[in-house]
Amino acid sequence: MKTMHAPRTTLPLTLLLALTAALSGCGGAADEPGTATPPSGPISVDFTRPTVEKNVLDVGGSADVYASVGINGSTAPDGTIVTFAVSPASAATLAPVAPTSVSGLVATTLRSSLLAGSSFELRASATSSANSDSETLNFHVRPAPGKLQLLVPAYSAASSGAGAGTASPWTTLTSGAASYPDVKITAIANPHNGILTATTAADSSLTTAIDTFKAVANTSNQVMAYVATAAGSSGALSVTDVKASIDRYLALYPGKFDGFFLDTMATGSDRLAFFTDLYNHIKGRNANLIVIGNPGTYPDPAYANVTDVLVTYAGNAAAYQGINPQPLNTWVYKRPNSAQAMLVHSASTCTAMKNTLAMARQPRMNTGLVYITDLTLGASWAGPLATYWTQMLGTVDALNNPGRSEPAC
Repeated sequence: MKTMHAPRTTLPLTLLLALTAALSGCGGAADEPGTATPPSGPISVDFTRPTVEKNVLDVGGSADVYASVGINGSTAPDGTIVTFAVSPASAATLAPVAPTSVSGLVATTLRSSLLAGSSFELRASATSSANSDSETLNFHVRPAPGKLQLLVPAYSAASSGAGAGTASPWTTLTSGAASYPDVKITAIANPHNGILTATTAADSSLTTAIDTFKAVANTSNQVMAYVATAAGSSGALSVTDVKASIDRYLALYPGKFDGFFLDTMATGSDRLAFFTDLYNHIKGRNANLIVIGNPGTYPDPAYANVTDVLVTYAGNAAAYQGINPQPLNTWVYKRPNSAQAMLVHSASTCTAMKNTLAMARQPRMNTGLVYITDLTLGASWAGPLATYWTQMLGTVDALNNPGRSEPAC
């Protein structure tokens, strides 16, 4: 167990590397560990950057790595060597491999050379006349991310509500799409609570709303049909029941839907055959139809093979702050961020919305489809859109286009 830690001062990486080179030129060969006289006293080495929350790299991506080194609990003398190594050795390159310390810090640049879904270990080691010490940090590699998109549960009726001046959320949805045409929006329509039978009739208001929404200029917006998969008013739904709902959607709304949103998807392998059957049925009807599954949490990794997108979190904003795919669900890094979504309710303020977006966008979360609302559980998906709907669109637009300013809350 480590008992000593060097002071964690902060110097720019470029300055550290320059000072390291200067020290090496004065006799401390930075890439030849062991050529300098080891310092005396117990030694300690600790990573200071990146933190474990930032240990996910894009394919071919790089990271600036800092480590602190101490002697007897104090800053190690300048010129103390710390050696870096990756395992497997082919996983990444390091420059320099064995930098010398400046003010108790060493720095190197790491560049990944592995494919998406791979992992590797980085080790920092230092030796004194009394002992040696090392620390490891695990890295994961994901595909290069795409832009953030919105996945909007537009479960409310498409017709105007009762009362003067009450518009359908679909009107708000469409006006927002027109204001921010660069933000891709996938809406989920739920005209029949996800269960359709031979007697179910088409909703003409929804047909009109979909046409209007998808006609917004310069957009690639899509609409999914909501499908219940767990239980209806008469009990559990069979795979035959769910297939009937899918087929009825296609018959009632030809050409309107781009895919299906399979709600209450299971998480365990015991139900995998059920959802595999549904996936194959949908793709058999049209291979271009998109399948979004909503287990609301990280399921068995095999569910990634029977969906195009997985909603790996559906819940309140406070709990979302504690979500982490590591260490149990690092399989998400094999897929692009466009294959993973989150639906968050109870984010009560615009600031809370922005904080939640920032977390979803972290490489560690690898999430590309997002929706956040201030509505609480029970009204979160069937009610109106979030009160900060326009600010959310503007924030996503700014995050996707760094030259643009985020709207104020």
